[in-house]
Amino acid sequence: MGAPNVMAYVFTLAAILLACFALLFLWLAIIRTLRKPLHLNRLPHNPVLRPRAENWWESEAVFNPAAFVQGGRVHLFYRALGRDGISRIGYASSADGMHFDERPNYPAYDPQADSLSRARASRASTRLSYATLSYDTVNYGSGGGWGGAEDPRAVIMDDSIQMTFTAFEGWGSERITLTSLALSDFDRRQWLWSANAYLSAPGEVQKNWLLFPEKIGGKYAVLHNISPKIEIAYVDDLSALEKNGFIKSNFRRADKPGRWDVRVRGAGAPPLKTPEGWLVFYHGFDPAHAEVGYKVGAMLLDLKDPTKILYRSEDPVLTPQEWYENEWKAGVVYASGAVILGDELFVYYGGGDKYVAAARANLQNFLRKLTRHQHAVLTPVNK
Repeated sequence: MGAPNVMAYVFTLAAILLACFALLFLWLAIIRTLRKPLHLNRLPHNPVLRPRAENWWESEAVFNPAAFVQGGRVHLFYRALGRDGISRIGYASSADGMHFDERPNYPAYDPQADSLSRARASRASTRLSYATLSYDTVNYGSGGGWGGAEDPRAVIMDDSIQMTFTAFEGWGSERITLTSLALSDFDRRQWLWSANAYLSAPGEVQKNWLLFPEKIGGKYAVLHNISPKIEIAYVDDLSALEKNGFIKSNFRRADKPGRWDVRVRGAGAPPLKTPEGWLVFYHGFDPAHAEVGYKVGAMLLDLKDPTKILYRSEDPVLTPQEWYENEWKAGVVYASGAVILGDELFVYYGGGDKYVAAARANLQNFLRKLTRHQHAVLTPVNK
């Protein structure tokens, strides 16, 4: 073999070895990425929305937003509180999901007078003067407010935005309520909401119910309980529940010792449809570490039968640790809105019952970790 042939052989062998090393390093990098704990990455400029002192209705707190995508933009309906302690719904939108450049100076939804009158009557029954009703972070645990439209969630169905929220009717009655807005009106920013329809019965305290963004088996699907198991109500007509019977939901504490979510607080954002299942975020906490507050977990539900949990995060994907998650109500990350924008998953949450913040992840990587890396990060649930 001549010298040129030897050199060619050496160079070929070296190239093969380098290619093998490159593939090895790439594989190791993939393995390291998969083995990283499943988590959401906060936006560096959080919070994305803050209270605005110049607007009386949102001067004290803005938090717990609904989120959806329409016209290539991300839209938020967020809970807002002013000095009067009444929860109203504000609006903001963003082209990239991170920087919100549209935010009117007036509410997108103002609760109807009859809901507020019931709350006032309930407050009067405690023999305290109506004059004491105000934004109060000490006496009112519900975000510092005492009434109005709390904690909205939104999905697009039937050429309209379907928005659920908790309507305050008194200290012993907080009801899940539905209203809708035609997309044609929304595109013109005309806030012509439909009359309210109650999903839950009077005299009950119900929160954290979610509406699926499409019908299942030809019916509207309402996720109303996740503890101790997933419970879904299938309804022909959401506006006729007052006549046909309200959805019955009995939240029961089902402790799971040894997990981060020993106790489950409730579901977060409406389910997102993915190829792997319905992606649902939820809130849980460990009472042994109550000072940390509650955290956010993730689960995947079966597309055809969403009462079946396919996977659940072994660890929280978001834990309260930043200043805007602890400023006045320590340890609160309330993930009530989530969207898929391109290849990215965005989760919008209330921080400390005062700010709107956001976190993100690559959707494909998030689902890959949730479904494939079971032995180190996540555990499939078969029940």
